[in-house]
Amino acid sequence: MRLGTKKRPFYRIIVTDSRKPRESKAKAILGYYDPLKEPPDIKVDMDKANYWLERGAQASKTVQSLLNKVLEKEKLSN
Repeated sequence: MRLGTKKRPFYRIIVTDSRKPRESKAKAILGYYDPLKEPPDIKVDMDKANYWLERGAQASKTVQSLLNKVLEKEKLSN
């Protein structure tokens, strides 16, 4: 879900029903992504993400790449 002003994007990572309109109410908010910071700021609640993925939710290509970056970042910090 894109938020922010013109030329200042800010994204929320959400769970929504694919049969609903794009701007419909989200079932859950998993985190956010701010591409304008250096390095880009990505915050994802992995417990919620895993909960929804286990129940059949399908991540878009973009969200999947963000989840992979978060997992990679967690591996490096441990």
